[in-house]
Amino acid sequence: MAAPTMGHLIGMIALVSLIFVLPIFYFSIVDNVAVEMKERELKEVADYVSNSLWNLHILANSSNSVLMTKKLDLPSSIRGSTYFVEIVPDQEGSVQYVTAYMNVSSVVTATSLVFPGLKADNVTGCLIEGSASLVVAGCNLNSTGSYVWIKEEQLPIS
Repeated sequence: MAAPTMGHLIGMIALVSLIFVLPIFYFSIVDNVAVEMKERELKEVADYVSNSLWNLHILANSSNSVLMTKKLDLPSSIRGSTYFVEIVPDQEGSVQYVTAYMNVSSVVTATSLVFPGLKADNVTGCLIEGSASLVVAGCNLNSTGSYVWIKEEQLPIS
């Protein structure tokens, strides 16, 4: 009679163990998928800003214009969280890449390289918060080079 009792006891312990262990694995997988989704959306934002800056540079050079600006259509949030977009220069001021990141429980980030030859205009702005209602990117041409920037602007009152 001891054999059926031991079998039931071992089976019950295994079932209770699964009840406690499976949710741990499930939630870790869900968290990994959520972080991956945020990284993909941030990568799209970084690529969009990077391409917009390069396009502004090309248009400014081809039209011999001193200043070119473009309104960027950025999402107000990513997965319900605020994010930031930054133009990252090196020590000489040349733009290395555009990064988009969010500070939630851990830093989630994505970067996009920028074609060489652009310089960061730190005076006008190189960092914006993604929840801003109006984000403008620009390119200034002068004798020392092509300077790119992004900044938040107020919506016009109508």
